[in-house]
Amino acid sequence: MTFSARIFVLLLLACFSLGDNVLAQSGYSNRGNADAEGSVIAVTATRASGTEPIRADELWLYENGVEQKIKNFTYDTSPARIVLLVDNSKTLQTSVDLMQKAVMEFSYEIFDGDQLFVIAYDEKPEIIQEWTDDPKKLETSLKTLRKQGNPYLFDALQASVQQVLLPLMPGTRKTAVVIISDGLDRGSKTTFDKALAELQNQNVVVYALQIPDRTGGAYRRNEPKPEAVVTKFTEGTGGRSFSFDDARAAAKAICDELRKNRYILSYLPTNTSAYDNRQLFLIGNEGITVRMKNAQPPNVK
Repeated sequence: MTFSARIFVLLLLACFSLGDNVLAQSGYSNRGNADAEGSVIAVTATRASGTEPIRADELWLYENGVEQKIKNFTYDTSPARIVLLVDNSKTLQTSVDLMQKAVMEFSYEIFDGDQLFVIAYDEKPEIIQEWTDDPKKLETSLKTLRKQGNPYLFDALQASVQQVLLPLMPGTRKTAVVIISDGLDRGSKTTFDKALAELQNQNVVVYALQIPDRTGGAYRRNEPKPEAVVTKFTEGTGGRSFSFDDARAAAKAICDELRKNRYILSYLPTNTSAYDNRQLFLIGNEGITVRMKNAQPPNVK
C-alpha cells in the first residue's frame, strides 16, 4: 500500500473510531459477531497492468473502522443475471424509440450464459420480457413500451429484487440491475433508504444509464434529488453510472465488467453486531482498483 493510501486509511479509521465512541457514550455496544457464518460480498476489481487474477493478500478490508481478515477472494466466472429497469413515465426527457435502442444494446453485448429481464415502470412495474438472451425475442417484446403516468422507481426496484432476483438466490450470485432513468421518484410507498438497504442486503449491484433530470435539480423534501438518487444507488452498491446518450458504450462496459472483473469476497466479521449498520471500505495495492457496496445494513427483520 502506498504512503498516501495509508494516510487515507488512517484518517478514515479515525472517523470510524469517533463514531464508535459516540455509540459507547450512549450506552450502546457494537461488540459481538455479526454473522456466525461469515459475510459474502460481490467485488469489482481491475489491475492497471497485467491480467493475472487479484489475490486476497493484495487487499485490505475494513468494517466500521476495524480491519477484517479476508477469508477468500475468488474470481467469479459465473454467468450474469441482469434486470433492465426502464422508466417509461410520461414526462421522462427521452423517446420510447431511444429507450428501446438502449435496451437492445445489452442483448448484443451479453456473454454466453448471461440473461436479461426487462421491467418497465410508471405507477406499477410491468414485465416486458422475462429471462432471455435472444435479441429477436427482446426486440419484439419492446414494442409494448410506452410513456405514461408517474415514476415509482423505489417500488419498482423493490419488486425487481424481491420478485425477480431473490428467487434465483443463493445459487446465482452475479446479479445486477441497470436503471434507465433520471432517478426521479414520485409516489413510491418504498422509501429510498429501504430500497438501497434491500439492494445492499442482497448484494445486487446497480448500474445506471442516466437521463437528464426532468426537474432541473428541484428541491425534494423527503428524498434525494434525482441525480443524487442515481449516484447513491450506484456507489452504494458498487456499480457505476453512464450517460444514456452513449448506451452502446455503456452496455459494453457493464457486460464486460460483469464477466471479466467480478470477484467474490468472504470474511468473518469481528467486533460488530447484526444490529449495526456496518460501514465497509476496501482498498487494494497500488495499481488495483476495487468497487463494492459501501455498507451492510442491520441484519434484522
